[in-house]
Amino acid sequence: MTTDPQYPLTETEASAEAARLIREAYRPQAPAPVPTSFRDYSPVPAIGDMPPVPQPDSRIVPQWAAGVAIASIGVGAGVTGLGCGTWLVLQGLSSVTLLGVMAIAVPFAGIAMVATAIGAAVSRARAATTTNIYRGTVVQRTEVTATARGMLSRAKAGQ
Repeated sequence: MTTDPQYPLTETEASAEAARLIREAYRPQAPAPVPTSFRDYSPVPAIGDMPPVPQPDSRIVPQWAAGVAIASIGVGAGVTGLGCGTWLVLQGLSSVTLLGVMAIAVPFAGIAMVATAIGAAVSRARAATTTNIYRGTVVQRTEVTATARGMLSRAKAGQ
């Protein structure tokens, strides 16, 4: 069998080579290895001459750091509350109906009516107590003399 491009394969060599490649490609292979696990139960060798000692967690946090942490939690909770309240108000405003506006406006309209009634009563009470005192002779004249004639003329009271 030649692999030189100057000498191409014959028909029988080419079919034999194709059959060999196909057999090699479809040859059964050994199954993939299955992963296993192993636990070693043998005692751990002792290192050094002292047994292990418990080491409790005794970290010291500065007071300012604890205060900052608590303050940030409080600020976060407050901002969350403000955000929820704003969201609720905006949800309510986005679903405004005529009935809702009237229900909110009725107390204000009632207060305005009461204030107007009180103002009118106070105004009438002040006007009723006013007494005008005239001194001198009162002359009443009822004659009207019209000297101007025409469509845009004015009437003048006589003296």
